[in-house]
Amino acid sequence: MPKMKTHSGAKKRYKVTAGGKIMREKAYRSHILTSKTRKRKRSLRQPTVVDSANRALVRAQLLI
Repeated sequence: MPKMKTHSGAKKRYKVTAGGKIMREKAYRSHILTSKTRKRKRSLRQPTVVDSANRALVRAQLLI
């Protein structure tokens, strides 16, 4: 039986912490930044935890 392969797109987008949480980057920070406030752009820098509704799907893609 061949080995299971990790989803290539998922491994580029998610990181797993030592505690087992799955971290992701926030969206809406690629272009048209002039219309967004400094505060909003600053908050978009920090990575955030994947929501519980999507956690099972991401874990399946990462084969955790």
